[in-house]
Amino acid sequence: MRSGLGREGESMKPIRVLIADDHPVLRDGLRLLLGAEPGIEVAGEAGNGGEAIVAAAELQPDVVVMDLHMPDVTGIEATRRIVDTSPHIGVLMLTMFDDDESVFAAMRAGARGYLLKGVPQADIVRAVEAVGRGSAVFSPSIARRIIDYFSAQPAAGAAVFPELTEREREILDLIAAGESNPVIARRLFLSPKTVRNHVSNVFNKLQVADRAQAIVRARRAGLGQD
Repeated sequence: MRSGLGREGESMKPIRVLIADDHPVLRDGLRLLLGAEPGIEVAGEAGNGGEAIVAAAELQPDVVVMDLHMPDVTGIEATRRIVDTSPHIGVLMLTMFDDDESVFAAMRAGARGYLLKGVPQADIVRAVEAVGRGSAVFSPSIARRIIDYFSAQPAAGAAVFPELTEREREILDLIAAGESNPVIARRLFLSPKTVRNHVSNVFNKLQVADRAQAIVRARRAGLGQD
């Protein structure tokens, strides 16, 4: 076990975790695993997505370890609603489903991590710690799938708006798809301030007055259609 001390030896607050899974045995195992770590505190448990939403709002944990498929409300929908109301909470998906639809649905919902059940226990602990620090974490197989997916995609808008940087075109594509700045920040793992700066640069370079004009120009160029 690791000590709960920082780099300078100062005591750090433990990462507070909410465990959301409809299988009691798995919840018990996670509670014992994470509760044994001095830098982690299990703040609560939930047996379905609806309970997870309520518990996250009440407990305000640092991390929610979330199952994907649960009764009542799915882990995807629960993640979306938790992140929408409490964007500082990091959601780590822990599931046995590794299909593209599940992976990318979780990312779009705002999950910061995606692990497959059956990974070594030490990997779960490290993932919780990383997500608690604001990092993104994925199982190796999931990370490879994400890299392969985006490597196979043509650069959005590469032939249009050459005055924009790649990041600015990426943000314009999301604007054209109707996404708000907070959603764009979560999807691209950027700070809200950074997104606002990029959006301002896009408007200036395209010489548009507002978001509506930017959307019209972007959609005419084929962006925002996915």
